[in-house]
Amino acid sequence: MFDVLVYLYENYWRPDACPDHEQLWRKLSAVGFETDDIQEALSWLDGLSPTSIPSEALPIAPQAAQAHSVRVYLPQEQAALGEECIGFIHFLENTGGLTSDLRERVIDRALAAVGFEPGPLALDDLKIIILMVFWSLGQEPESLVLDELFVTPEDRLIH
Repeated sequence: MFDVLVYLYENYWRPDACPDHEQLWRKLSAVGFETDDIQEALSWLDGLSPTSIPSEALPIAPQAAQAHSVRVYLPQEQAALGEECIGFIHFLENTGGLTSDLRERVIDRALAAVGFEPGPLALDDLKIIILMVFWSLGQEPESLVLDELFVTPEDRLIH
């Protein structure tokens, strides 16, 4: 599924540039993606639209969350996301890379992705989810966030 999402991110500048599901399915199939991966990715994308997450389903409604709010993770969320992903989300939020609204969208889509793969979610998969959340809103993350999403720790240059 994540390979399909990366393909969409790299080949379509914005979600409105994507063809409808039927055409997209044919194109992804022609490129060589497996049917199961395409189905999972398209189902996951359906939940990515801004109106697909009812506010009452969120632990903290985005419009009610304050700039300095604290997110408490349920035991199921902790098991699905794992310490590394929760720490990364917390890091991005503390550095201003994620607002509380974006955090909740990331968590929602991460939990949906864990439904397709056994948890806890890998950090690299979470990074793809974060990119797709920004992509779905037609936004590009700040350069420092992009650096965190694309550069691995072992590839960083220490000055």
